[in-house]
Amino acid sequence: MDTYGAVRARIFELCEEKKMAIYKLSVLSGVAPSTIKNILYGKSRNPGIVTLKMVCDGFGITLEEFFDSDLFRAEPEVKQA
Repeated sequence: MDTYGAVRARIFELCEEKKMAIYKLSVLSGVAPSTIKNILYGKSRNPGIVTLKMVCDGFGITLEEFFDSDLFRAEPEVKQA
């Protein structure tokens, strides 16, 4: 899984864990629902660290807690040139 896929999966995982809809995450984080949906559904494949920090704030977790997941410990895919 690439990093974008891991970020996407982690947001879905946390929404499920905290029983939070995208709209509620949007309200709590201050990130527009369209921005969150763009990240989750592939339109935005490179969310900025500030956006991720705001999403983490919405979940009530730190960036460290966000990235403390097996999703980010997997071997990175090596792209052939």
